[in-house]
Amino acid sequence: MEGLAGDEARRVREHNARAWDGEVARGNRWTIPIGADAVAAARRGAWSILLTPTRPVPRSWFPPLGGARVLCLASGGGQQGPILAAAGASVTVLDNSLAQLRQDRRVADRERLPLSTVRGDMRDLGMFPVGGFDLIVHPVSNCFVPDIRPVWREAFRVLRGGGALLSGFSNGIVYLFDEAAMERGVYSIVHSLPYSDLEARDAEELRTRSEGGRPLEFGHSLQDQIGGQIEAGFVLDGFFEDIDPGEPLSRHIALFAATRAVKPAHGRRRAALA
Repeated sequence: MEGLAGDEARRVREHNARAWDGEVARGNRWTIPIGADAVAAARRGAWSILLTPTRPVPRSWFPPLGGARVLCLASGGGQQGPILAAAGASVTVLDNSLAQLRQDRRVADRERLPLSTVRGDMRDLGMFPVGGFDLIVHPVSNCFVPDIRPVWREAFRVLRGGGALLSGFSNGIVYLFDEAAMERGVYSIVHSLPYSDLEARDAEELRTRSEGGRPLEFGHSLQDQIGGQIEAGFVLDGFFEDIDPGEPLSRHIALFAATRAVKPAHGRRRAALA
């Protein structure tokens, strides 16, 4: 999906920042910070994190975390970042929502964890140096930006050679169906991929969504999700699928996936795919 013009892209970013601030106030499950028991367990080596709704990331996907420089990308909410910091990593959490970042800051201050927070756009990591991180953790979140190839390019740039990007993302098929009909068990295809709330919803629907504080969403193709990582220069060496029990379609197909992508040690990008 092509990027939006500057003003429209800014409006989407600001809208989604406010929307996720609202999700924190409403207690969305992805905004609830971990408790002291989870931090204590992580310090003992008993930890796991999620990139997708239910399936823990394999421990084999992680490097040794002692002293590792980890970027939690669009990963605010006081969940992944504090766990990894308690396990020994030096963690930076970047998110578009100040309220989400405050959840991470709250846990870090409470538990005295080596964790910093940065407000920013997942597509622009210009505040970080080339090769500044050993690991990037990027849970399902790129459905909130209209163009994701910049995410992969920026992640590649800020990883060291040999570093890994662990990403979760939604299967764009979820955006094809009429939402109201699907809740009744009727699967009526009314949209196509790539998907954009801005294009698929009329002015009244967008107004209602805005007033209700719901984030604007975008559905991406596998060409952009997986092909985009490869085009950025990554080598994929891990993959799994997951479901969300709260989604009707999960009774029929896995709606989420996760990848492990490695930046080659030489650090060079591949030539763009034809």
